[in-house]
Amino acid sequence: MRVISGSAKGIQLQAVPGSGTRPISDRVKEAAFNILAGAIVESRVLDLFAGTGSVGIEALSRGAEHAVFVEKHPKAIATIRANLRRTTLEAEARVVRADVFKFLASTPQPFDLIYIAPPQYQGLWSKTLLALDAAPEWLDPMGLAIVQIFPKEFEPLSLSSLQLTEQRKYGSTLLCFYEPLPR
Repeated sequence: MRVISGSAKGIQLQAVPGSGTRPISDRVKEAAFNILAGAIVESRVLDLFAGTGSVGIEALSRGAEHAVFVEKHPKAIATIRANLRRTTLEAEARVVRADVFKFLASTPQPFDLIYIAPPQYQGLWSKTLLALDAAPEWLDPMGLAIVQIFPKEFEPLSLSSLQLTEQRKYGSTLLCFYEPLPR
C-alpha cells in the first residue's frame, strides 16, 4: 500500500495491525482518483471509517486543501497519524477519533468528497448514506460521495438528497458514486 501520485508519491503506508481493517487496493485507489482527476485540487475531503488513512492521504498528496479522517479504533488512529507523519501531510489533516454516526450527528460542514469504506457485511455503508442523505449540508452541492463495498452488499436505497450516478466494479470491490440532487 503506497501513495500513488502527488507530493508523497511512492511513500509506503503502514497497515493497521490485526485484521480489523480492509485497506483499499492500490488498483482501486488509482482507478477512483483517475475518475476524480482534477476535482481533488483544493478540495475538502472527509474520509469516513478511515482505517489506514490511505484515501485521504492520497487526496492530500494530489493537492486537496484539507482532509478529515474519522475513525474510532485506537490502532487505526495511531496508524493514520503515523502515515500522515511519514508523508509530511499532517498540516492539512485533522484526525477525529469518533464513531462515524456520532460525527455525522454534529453540525455539518460541507466537503467536496466524502469517502465511505466501512467494515463489510454490517450494513454500515447504507446507514452512512442515509445519515448523509438526512443532512445534505455535509456534501457540497457540486460534491461527490463514494462508497467502497463488496459487490454483493449493494442494494438500492431510497434517498431524497443524493442520487446514485455511477458504479464501477474492480474484482471484489464495488465503488458507488453519489451526487447531491439540486436543492
